[in-house]
Amino acid sequence: MRNFPIFICLCFLLFSTIESGATVAYKKNKRTIVIPAQSNPRVKFGADKLAKSLSLIGYDVKIVQNDKAPNGTELILIGVKGDQLLTGLSTLINNSGKTPGKEGFSINYTKNKNLVIEGTDPSGALYGCMELADEIKTKGKLPDNIALTDQPEMVLRGTCIGLQKPDYLPGRDVYEYPYTPETFPWFYDKALWLQYLDMMVENRYNSLYLWNGHPFSSLVRLKDYPYAVEVDDATFKKNEEMFKFLAQEADKRGIWIIQMFYNILIPKPFAEKHHLKTQDRNRPIIPLIADYTRKSIAAFVEKYPNVGLLVALGEAMEGVGQDDIDWFTKTIIPGVKDGLKAAGIKNEPPIVLRAHDTDAPSVMAASLPLYKNLYTENKFNGEALTTYTPRGSWAELHRKLSAIGTVHIANVHILANLEPFRYGSADFIQKSVQAMNKIYGARGLHLYPQSGYWDWPYTADKITERQLQVDRDWIWYKEWGRYAWNSTRDRNEEINYWGQELANKYGTDLNAGKAILDAYEESGEISPKLLRRYGITDGNRQTLTLGMLMTQLINPYRYGLFTLMYESEAPEGEMIIEYAEKEWKKQGHIGETPVQVAKEVIEHGKKALVAINKASSTVTKDTAEFRRLRNDMHCYDAMANFYAEKVKSALWVLRFKYSNDVADLEKALPFLEKSVAHYADLVKLTQNDYLYANSMQTKQRKIPMRGVDKTFIHWKEMLPVFTKELNHFKRSIDSLKSAGSGKANVLMPFKNASVKLLSGNESYVISKDALVFTDSVAKIKDITEQLVGLKGLKLNKAQQIKSGTTLKFSNTVPVKVLIGFFNKKGPGYLAAPELETDASANNYGQSEIKISNALVLDGYPPINVHAYSFEPGTNTLTLGKGACMVLGFINENQEMRIYNAGLDGKGKDIDWLFE
Repeated sequence: MRNFPIFICLCFLLFSTIESGATVAYKKNKRTIVIPAQSNPRVKFGADKLAKSLSLIGYDVKIVQNDKAPNGTELILIGVKGDQLLTGLSTLINNSGKTPGKEGFSINYTKNKNLVIEGTDPSGALYGCMELADEIKTKGKLPDNIALTDQPEMVLRGTCIGLQKPDYLPGRDVYEYPYTPETFPWFYDKALWLQYLDMMVENRYNSLYLWNGHPFSSLVRLKDYPYAVEVDDATFKKNEEMFKFLAQEADKRGIWIIQMFYNILIPKPFAEKHHLKTQDRNRPIIPLIADYTRKSIAAFVEKYPNVGLLVALGEAMEGVGQDDIDWFTKTIIPGVKDGLKAAGIKNEPPIVLRAHDTDAPSVMAASLPLYKNLYTENKFNGEALTTYTPRGSWAELHRKLSAIGTVHIANVHILANLEPFRYGSADFIQKSVQAMNKIYGARGLHLYPQSGYWDWPYTADKITERQLQVDRDWIWYKEWGRYAWNSTRDRNEEINYWGQELANKYGTDLNAGKAILDAYEESGEISPKLLRRYGITDGNRQTLTLGMLMTQLINPYRYGLFTLMYESEAPEGEMIIEYAEKEWKKQGHIGETPVQVAKEVIEHGKKALVAINKASSTVTKDTAEFRRLRNDMHCYDAMANFYAEKVKSALWVLRFKYSNDVADLEKALPFLEKSVAHYADLVKLTQNDYLYANSMQTKQRKIPMRGVDKTFIHWKEMLPVFTKELNHFKRSIDSLKSAGSGKANVLMPFKNASVKLLSGNESYVISKDALVFTDSVAKIKDITEQLVGLKGLKLNKAQQIKSGTTLKFSNTVPVKVLIGFFNKKGPGYLAAPELETDASANNYGQSEIKISNALVLDGYPPINVHAYSFEPGTNTLTLGKGACMVLGFINENQEMRIYNAGLDGKGKDIDWLFE
């Protein structure tokens, strides 16, 4: 018992120590954040974010608003350069010797241990808060020492959301989607918007592009055109509320909303009242439409003065020309100015001019004297991701736009070659942003979703509760955002950074995280290399992951080959047909070759699988998502092998074109069989994991197969096509071996359909030596036999070039109009239908070449034949400006086999081997 008093004393001392320690810790964990009394919403938002990060690690935080710093230490002072709150502290902030620019910030401790975050502007203060919050999250504590000055590399760093759908609305055409809860239920989900906007600010994006054909009829009501509104009153009010909510919440986060629209596109009720089409590429500028559009823009600017505009002059207007300049300078800019005047606003909101399908340098030259706050934008790799070494005329256009002196933006557009598998190659993306800066001179990024643009907000993954793109593709947004802020980060440090991010995501260690990054980067080379070496187009009419037909590999010009992809959006190299010709002629090869890429993609696929499997056993978090990621690596591998084997086969087939030796076809057969086997593996991998391969499920999507009514959207639909192609090839070989020589296919001559011409055109019989123009002595020099005897229309070439071509006719049965397009681009020639620039280019089934090199005129390039289908009735076909030939009318049900007539002197048709 005599030790009891000592025991009591020890307990008392221990209790006192614990209590004292707790008190000390409590005081240590208090922080006061001070912001100016009249703070910008962005400063408040940043302070709130910082406070939450401190609270998560145990700090008791309060935010006070005061223009004078309280006495004391361990304060966090946040403001904008020039704020009274920071008076006397600025000299201590930039002790690194760097002065931050626009959206820049400095973070420093003062001598009395107060932490100061100073922004060059409100966005800079916000980003300073976000940077410190990230530091706290990474290290689990406030840094003891920090002296950081930073600012973004790209002036504009934006993402994109399309208010568009995978298919057309009933009775409407492409891009025509009013804002309604039925069509876009997610647009009215405020929680979803806040989640997305938070993702944006976390990744330092400062602009959000909303894409829609004609948004004004859903957002403004005009006194002169009240009937143009396309939604009911209740929906109109919801749209107003949502747009204001979105603009306000975006502004808090330093994000500028930019509304995109096409020209010239008008709302359906307006079109119906005035007996017009909602969109007509060949329509001249009509005063009524110009007045409606100008007043719509004015009303929008007055109502939403802080929202920018992205103007797409091309695609819905006819090509490149004076109309574009006139529309921009006489309708759009005056509309913006009218809105500013009505709202009493002097500062010009930015207008972004999209360079797609227009002469943007000429438009800018005419517009800058009228309006100063203009930006330009152009696609990075078309509507795909193909290279970080862009070159040629495409790169030159970017440089020309950058040199104008305004901000130029590189647009990572619809990623048609990446759908729908996961993509996260930090290396490829970092190099791409570096190329935007160094090769293009761009100072802005406009980023599309990685997959499923047309099906926002969902991914194509086959999951009971649809997966959100913003969740699945987190690494896509994070990588582009990180490098848009700074593309010069050290590569070795980046490997560690992304390795740790992936380790945190999947609950594993750094080595496994790096292995997952390796899998992303190896697989990330496959789709870009495949498309840039084997593809038909960089546009969304080709879904790369669905594969390609053999005829698309051996005769790409038949499918409207978009050569710019090879000339500008790929390293120097050769197409399959070029490689085969050089092999036959024993000529040397140049640059990246099809054989080289076939070997490389197989290797990338193998390495991706090794890397992902290396990490698999260590994953402890988000295991369902990791399984889907690993399955995607297997999909990439199967796709790489499918293409590689098919290309090997194609090269032997093309050799037969020159050798006429059936043995070459026999050598091609095993490779084609292996290709189909790999595709069968791809079908198994996607059968239970994906709803579709492509999010564009309309007739615009053409390759490998035309998508109508959501057909050919899954790999299981394509396997029978490739199997049939293989079996046909086997039969063709057997037929050749038994016959001993070429094919026995006989082409039946076309027969004239019964059509009544209403446009008064003179007709003539197509044959050798026939005169085809009323104002020229050009004669038909050579012609494929199928066209002989048709009744062509004799047209005035000069009038075609000046005003275009219009045909009016009546027919009692469905017919096709055969139009001949000169196989050369240039002034004076009507451009062939091209879905890359014209969304309406297949409205009549006309986008595909039916007969290549079918006719030759003296002194002219060869003619390719396209067919326009018309139902019975009185019909009008309006073609753009430029010379072409109207070769006649045939019945819709008359067989029209696609082939190359070969009148360009470049070889025979061998497509029949596969179809």
